[in-house]
Amino acid sequence: MIAAVGFGALIGILLGLLGGGGGSILAVPALVYGAGLTLAAAVPTSLLVVGVSSATAMLPRLRAGLVQWRIAAIVGGTGAAAAFAGAAINRLLDPRLVLAGFAVLMAVAGWRMLSGADDSGGDCALPGGGVNWRGCLPKSIAAGLGVGFLTGLFGVGGGFLIIPALVLLLGLSMLAAVATSLVIVVVNSAAGFAAHAGDAAIDYRITAAFTLAAITGSLAAGRIAGRLPTQRLQRAFAWLVFAIAAFVAVQAITNPVTA
Repeated sequence: MIAAVGFGALIGILLGLLGGGGGSILAVPALVYGAGLTLAAAVPTSLLVVGVSSATAMLPRLRAGLVQWRIAAIVGGTGAAAAFAGAAINRLLDPRLVLAGFAVLMAVAGWRMLSGADDSGGDCALPGGGVNWRGCLPKSIAAGLGVGFLTGLFGVGGGFLIIPALVLLLGLSMLAAVATSLVIVVVNSAAGFAAHAGDAAIDYRITAAFTLAAITGSLAAGRIAGRLPTQRLQRAFAWLVFAIAAFVAVQAITNPVTA
């Protein structure tokens, strides 16, 4: 229980600082190796915790008017549908293979964070303002399908993938991408949780402790997020993701994982 509170607070802090690209990717390994849950129980628990925590972290961004609602609706809607397909594939795979794939995904996400992104504009956020929906719509649908599928497959909210997609593919500014990603993460997490809810019994004591700690951490971090250098935070988080990816890969190879 102490481990659940500690890891929950860490994930909440990262969500509050980095938005949807923060602690969601750490929830599954934290629940499996920190709180001792099986992978089948950790996936829906992770989605529930990430969804509730992201909704909390989203509140100050709503007041600032940073969310791009149409893009959030398209990416979130298509992602919710794809999450069920990812969950179906998850049930067919060996748990160790799922964790190994998750480690690879974490490494890719860490590399993308280190490589950086510029606010160069694109179809969904033209430099002079406005949106070219002919180009933006197919890109938004593709981004939603990809992120939603991975949400269902690996049990992650997907913000660490959504933010690069929103910035690099759709051309949103980093501030708008972080805010919009939180809305999409809430939608994807809800869909993924619904898809996985019957897979295993959820330990609601651990879930409640993890969630409350994450909410507290996200609210506290959200108060200071605007005063901290985002790029430095992202780089530090990227190296943390690399370390966790290496740990998960070793565990997947050397230790059996209970489904």
